[in-house]
Amino acid sequence: MQKLCDNFKDNVALVDRTLRVKDSFDVLRKDLKIGDGELTLFFIDGFTKDTVMQKLMMHFVSLKNVSGTAREYMTQNLPYIETDVTASLDTAVTAVLSGCTLMLGSSFGAEAIVIDTRTYPARETAEPEGDRVMRGSRDGFVETLIFNTALIRRRIRNPALTMQYFSIGRDSRTDVVMCYMNDRADMKYVKDLEKRLSKIKTDALTIGHESLKECLIKTRWYNPFPKIRTTERPDVAAAQLLEGSVLIVIDNSPEVMVLPSSIFDFMQESNDFYFPPLTGTYIRIVRYIVFFLTFIITPGWYLMTRYPELVPSFLEFAMPEDTGKLPIFVQLLLVEFIIDALRLASLNTPNMLNNSLSVVGGLILGDFAVDIGWLIPEVILYMAFVAIANFTQRSYELGYAIKFLRIFLLILTAIFGFWGFCAGFVITIILLLTNSTVNGKRNYLYPLIPFHGKALLSMIVRVKKKDVE
Repeated sequence: MQKLCDNFKDNVALVDRTLRVKDSFDVLRKDLKIGDGELTLFFIDGFTKDTVMQKLMMHFVSLKNVSGTAREYMTQNLPYIETDVTASLDTAVTAVLSGCTLMLGSSFGAEAIVIDTRTYPARETAEPEGDRVMRGSRDGFVETLIFNTALIRRRIRNPALTMQYFSIGRDSRTDVVMCYMNDRADMKYVKDLEKRLSKIKTDALTIGHESLKECLIKTRWYNPFPKIRTTERPDVAAAQLLEGSVLIVIDNSPEVMVLPSSIFDFMQESNDFYFPPLTGTYIRIVRYIVFFLTFIITPGWYLMTRYPELVPSFLEFAMPEDTGKLPIFVQLLLVEFIIDALRLASLNTPNMLNNSLSVVGGLILGDFAVDIGWLIPEVILYMAFVAIANFTQRSYELGYAIKFLRIFLLILTAIFGFWGFCAGFVITIILLLTNSTVNGKRNYLYPLIPFHGKALLSMIVRVKKKDVE
């Protein structure tokens, strides 16, 4: 680690070369002559609060001289809250590139003062598009880390709330914060996460939480189940902290990672808790039932068409009168791909045309396909239910995991019939049991495995909040 030297001019030249001030228009250097002394400021245009910098420079110019060490000058002549002293060139340069202001003085010797005058471009903390609620708060996380930690602090005013800082990425040096309640979190788990985060060696966290997740977990490509739960809601994040979870907040990402995560955690939603226990329980049970049906309905219906003689009389209405020009198996796969194609098209469609084109496109394609005999109405009906029901839970990763396993189950049923259907179920359970996560001692199916009755009941039934003893 390179250190600053005792000579002021050499330090200025060293920082100037390292930051390549002459080559980058937005890296600024400001020289001030104060009496017999000198001050040099380095900062990034667009990252600095202009009004604050203007007032600071007016204050510096009003002084008669530059005297004393960097720490003495900081405590006696620097009227600003967030300041620090460093002797490391790497720390000084990283601070400037992060948006802070670096100040070198003719009397500072081998030290410099770092002034945290940064401000980042940020959007409004509006409600997340993918996690809306019928009742409750309407704010959401943004891409600025300090805003996100402030939204959490606003909800938990307890000194036990701990925010531990990490800088990850050789080139990006991304700000990462591990957040936990010191009196509620499993401290062994916290220490394990701290070691994992400290040992990460990567160039950059280019895609935020996804990059960090891939660094934390050695994923198995064949297991589609999501590894880590994320949320864009500060109220959810605060509630998870109070339940003993650990959060990982990443700069430039509006999603906060919640650890540890089980499959049951993905099935909880904010709406469950913004309604009375009876209503919240009903909503949660409906979500579980619909979620299971999205996995089983099309392979189960296809199995019935393969073995019509085994179908009970009360289910005969579900049997198709005409199978169409294409095999039913092909029809189901074709509609699976068409739904994703329409979804991708809607993502790239301008907002003013998005909803209308998606609805019109689906209706026209579906009606035309039925008229020419490619598809039968039953296939359209069941696949429409699956497409809509996927939105009963907010995790896209979990939705695609169920989609892949539904297609896999459908293929096994087409090849091996009833035994293929059973094998698909068994393989799904194995994938759930062996899913790699950052759960420490917890299983992905906790609290079912290991069994914890009270915790499992709270995952299914919305329990009334109890008074603190």
